[in-house]
Amino acid sequence: MSNLPRVAVIILSWNGASYLREFLPSVLRSGYPNLEVIVADNDSSDGSPELLKESFPQVRLIQNGANLGFAAGYNKALKEVEADYYVLLNQDVEVEAGWIEPLVEALEKNPGAAAAQPKIRAYKERKSFEYAGAAGGFLDLAAYPFCRGRLFDTVEEDRGQYDEAMEIFWASGAALFIRSAVWHRFGGFDPVLFAHMEEIDLCWRIKRAGYSVLSVPASLVYHLGGGSLPMGHPRKTYLNFRNNLIIQLKNEKTGRLLRAYPLRLLLDGVAALRALLQGHRADFSAIARAHFYVHFRYFRLFAARRKTQRLIRQLRVAPDNETGRYRGFIIVDYFIKRRKYFSRLRPGAFMRKEKAS
Repeated sequence: MSNLPRVAVIILSWNGASYLREFLPSVLRSGYPNLEVIVADNDSSDGSPELLKESFPQVRLIQNGANLGFAAGYNKALKEVEADYYVLLNQDVEVEAGWIEPLVEALEKNPGAAAAQPKIRAYKERKSFEYAGAAGGFLDLAAYPFCRGRLFDTVEEDRGQYDEAMEIFWASGAALFIRSAVWHRFGGFDPVLFAHMEEIDLCWRIKRAGYSVLSVPASLVYHLGGGSLPMGHPRKTYLNFRNNLIIQLKNEKTGRLLRAYPLRLLLDGVAALRALLQGHRADFSAIARAHFYVHFRYFRLFAARRKTQRLIRQLRVAPDNETGRYRGFIIVDYFIKRRKYFSRLRPGAFMRKEKAS
């Protein structure tokens, strides 16, 4: 048995037989000596379990018994997985040989780091960054997420401009590398979110407790994207707006929440009006429904906030780590100041880690 840390790659799949046929072979060629590859099936009806048993017998199959969504599906499956590190990998991701070693090395060298992500390019546009993660995730003062290599609909070509490993605010759920002990201590994903932004929620809790999250561009994967819900689907719009409000209410510092949340509601209103004026009535409706969901559940959400803040205090290992928070508002920078690329954002506007007293 190898002395290298044990790594488990867990692919959550729902009716993803075609993706498994296409992408699973690259994962099995990863080359890492101490690796287990697992598919957690969310009650697929397309023959995925049978495919795995017949064509990929070396892959461990965990059957969840129901479509639990991304968040609860992973929570259930990972109760059955023992490893030093987990890699939560989307079913539509192709990996390069040797992609695991840089991630292991980064976290082994940085005991204060809890999670990391590889550089993520688009599967169909091989030289471009991929929308859901690119070279690492960041968060502005209104809790809008953005990426190094992707601001809103502007996705950059990868020319090596973001090849420097660095600390980020959140790591993409398309290929989330995380210490198993941290995953279990912090309770994994919030099942209320179902899908979308659950990785930002988890990373935010981890950062509030003083851990670091890293971008490791020496590791490279390719993500197809839209495997569950395509870009522009009203259901995706609803989940993105709803879940973003939920994680802001749960995780943000109290003083900043009181200042930023009213502005956030105004900005969402502008986004809804813009969708309506552009003829995207389904998106307008999705944003409205997202706000109705949150506003009629304030008491429940603030109970979740109290629970989250208590957990952060109990698990704190260092001062609140705000590295990767942007002091400005990404909507203003992008749409008004016309800063379309991450490299054009002011470096001094990014927060840095607080020092222990």
